[in-house]
Amino acid sequence: MPAPLLPFPFGNIIMIAVGCIFIYLAIKKEYEPLLLIPIGFGAIIVNIPYSGLMDEGGFLWWIYQYGVLNDLFPCLLFIGIGAMMDFGALIERPRFLIFAAAGQLGIFIALLCALAVGFNPLQASCIGIIGAMDGPTAIYITTKFKQVKLLGPISVCAYSYMSLVPLLQIPISKALTTRKERLIKMEYKPQAYSKAVRIIFPIVVTIITCAVAPMGTPLMGSLMLGNLLKESGVVRRLAKSAENEIANVTTLLLGMVIGGTMNAENFLLPDTLKVFGLGLVAFVSAIACGILFAKLVCFITKGKVNPLIGACGISAFPMAARTAHRIGREEDSSNWLLPYAMATNVGGQIGSVVAGGVILTYAPAVMQMLGLIP
Repeated sequence: MPAPLLPFPFGNIIMIAVGCIFIYLAIKKEYEPLLLIPIGFGAIIVNIPYSGLMDEGGFLWWIYQYGVLNDLFPCLLFIGIGAMMDFGALIERPRFLIFAAAGQLGIFIALLCALAVGFNPLQASCIGIIGAMDGPTAIYITTKFKQVKLLGPISVCAYSYMSLVPLLQIPISKALTTRKERLIKMEYKPQAYSKAVRIIFPIVVTIITCAVAPMGTPLMGSLMLGNLLKESGVVRRLAKSAENEIANVTTLLLGMVIGGTMNAENFLLPDTLKVFGLGLVAFVSAIACGILFAKLVCFITKGKVNPLIGACGISAFPMAARTAHRIGREEDSSNWLLPYAMATNVGGQIGSVVAGGVILTYAPAVMQMLGLIP
């Protein structure tokens, strides 16, 4: 028997409007359209009364159960991301990993703030990882810590803020740097290395980082597998499939199911507003810490490092690197920061996964020692 025709509840109308705003931003402003269009449309259809899309047995429910809760989508997406990434800039200048490490400080600042406003330690850890600006890692950690009620707000927050990185990065960068610092030119000196180094790089990174934080192995292993497929040069079909078909289909389904978690009953709650507020704290502090650390290095090296590249120590690849380069060229059109920004940005992608693995591996044990969790 069909459900009776009833007026849309006010909460559902709000969430449908939010979905429409996401689609508008994606099409009109071109803010991460690959993510915001499926997220926005998922939010619209899940808030239609009696649609049953996220009820047990519903279309989005099945995708959610077997794509998100079992970690399949984050790992598949990381294989695709790895196939797209070029670590050459970082291989040439591995010292730029220090800026990537500074960019992860936003995770721990947001974690402490989440504890201060009343979230329990596991919830705070999931919220803090938003500061990595890495959607798949945020989803992976939230499901591993079994904080499913926060999965919707955390994933939507991570992806929606990630699409707004340029809007946040530009004013923060200009506020924390002087024009003299933004005009600093970093001389580009290409470093010669063999193809073998590119092939060995993902293998070595996987072994070292996963030995340090073994719980992060599925994500780091997936990321570096995708990169190895690309750099090996002998499995172009697999590399192209990972970069295109696998990544595109996974992004589409993941976006729809993230939107599907935006049901008014579960989303319009006080904790959701707190998560979005803390997510903003995480993003702003991550960018700011990276810039401030780069300013310190600039001072130590007597002006040899442009602090703008410090904002790229996050995993919003390649948006953060392009934005830093753009800011520098606005001050001086001949200033070419892109190689250094890219080195920092790809390092940030590695750093975000390592940070997530460290939290997964060690946070529960530390919390038990401190008596914060049973």
